[in-house]
Amino acid sequence: MRPFFQHLPEYASEACCLGLFMVSATTFAILLQLPASPLAGWTTYGWVARLPMGLAMGLTAAALIYSPPGRRSGAHMNPAVTLAFLRLGKISAPDALAYVVAQFTGAAAGIALTIPLFRGLAGDPSVNYVATAPGIGGSAAAFAGEAAMSFLLMLTVLLMSNTTRAARFTGLAAATLVAAFIVVEAPLSGMSMNPARSFGSALFAHSAGLWIYFTAPPLGMLSAAEAYRHIVGGGSARCAKLHHPPSTACIFACGYLETP
Repeated sequence: MRPFFQHLPEYASEACCLGLFMVSATTFAILLQLPASPLAGWTTYGWVARLPMGLAMGLTAAALIYSPPGRRSGAHMNPAVTLAFLRLGKISAPDALAYVVAQFTGAAAGIALTIPLFRGLAGDPSVNYVATAPGIGGSAAAFAGEAAMSFLLMLTVLLMSNTTRAARFTGLAAATLVAAFIVVEAPLSGMSMNPARSFGSALFAHSAGLWIYFTAPPLGMLSAAEAYRHIVGGGSARCAKLHHPPSTACIFACGYLETP
């Protein structure tokens, strides 16, 4: 195991990825939801109105997963993802803790950056710092939706990233699910799947039901890790990276050619 400080580039890359994700989410929320924006209110027909945001955030997720910081850190961008890989033995406990700290820090920093960047528009009620909150079905529906989405996303990541022909498309599959969940599920829970993402917004905006986003996503993703262990075998998981280019350093318990 290398000294802690030698892993700082990975931790910084992880914080950077989630920070940029939050900046992107706020940017598109302002463009698509702020009443003064020329793009706001282009349609009022249910899921169609959420399609532009879904596409924007899906493309953002894909870009970050395949970006240099994403390739360096593995682009977890989510404490629940990190916990699932910890359960599978692909990341050490100290690295997992540092990743979680980086994710919460990156999410908070990303939202904080949008305040001066957009001159307060991020705090407009129509944007509300892209805070997540239970929707039309209340807390029970939000919890169920968050847990189900998290389970499906993590299981997809594990199955694809450990299938030779599909591994390079793992990031695209994950991004597609993010986009689809925003379009379909957002009315139930606000579509978080991520404790750090909801925490970053909640630091600046009232966010009802924060406990849901701290419990349901880890439950769903840890359940997916357990399902993978029983279906395929936990030892078959190659690495904790969503996208694993051969020329990038790896700090995980890696099954590829790099030395962990």
